[in-house]
Amino acid sequence: MTLLTVDGVRVEFGGIVALADLSFTIDEGQICALIGPNGAGKTTLFNCVSRLYQPREGSIELDGRNLLVLPAHRIARVGIARTFQNLALFPALTVAQNVMVGAHSRGGSSRARRADALALLDRLGLADFASRHAAGLPYGTLKRVEIARALAARPRLLLLDEPAAGLTHSEVDELADLVRSIRDEFELSVLLVEHHMAMVMSISDKVVVLDFGSKIAEGPPEQIREDPRVIEAYLGTPAV
Repeated sequence: MTLLTVDGVRVEFGGIVALADLSFTIDEGQICALIGPNGAGKTTLFNCVSRLYQPREGSIELDGRNLLVLPAHRIARVGIARTFQNLALFPALTVAQNVMVGAHSRGGSSRARRADALALLDRLGLADFASRHAAGLPYGTLKRVEIARALAARPRLLLLDEPAAGLTHSEVDELADLVRSIRDEFELSVLLVEHHMAMVMSISDKVVVLDFGSKIAEGPPEQIREDPRVIEAYLGTPAV
């Protein structure tokens, strides 16, 4: 079943068109990658789904519910959580407290939120960092903390904005395994913006390719890596 529907979305900043008539869908349990050159409109789309931007035209629906009438602070409650290109953690809080912030939209007692946060940290291999402050922790560790915080909201759709940026090769491999496992374990869908093509091609069920705000291709990874338009605009050579 379709979970997210993006239909005819257009976003303009002054005279610049950031997204032009963008349409695609994400099914329940699907990992969908959104790729393209810098400035193609990927993060703009993320900001529309999470209600930081208001499209000039088009619609965005989650399981048939119109997201564009909701304010940003309601998005977590309807089942959407995200991470950011630049880490958006609170350095002065502990790792556990940072994750607890993600569960705020679900309500409940502080004790219950802490228990849930500790369980998530254990699941992501971060239990030893629970009582440490976020400031000064390794970058790869902080990336996982941000994913844990997003999962604390119990989303149906998880938006991951360049999660592999700045990670080592081994950390990228571990991240790929993590994304697949949390998709299965938490029964959610994933919309992924990422420039690490080996990771994209290995974990995605579907890839949507943007160039200058327009969709130039959509399909399974094996189809996308051979598409002449994608190779010319972005990949350069077929991915291996």
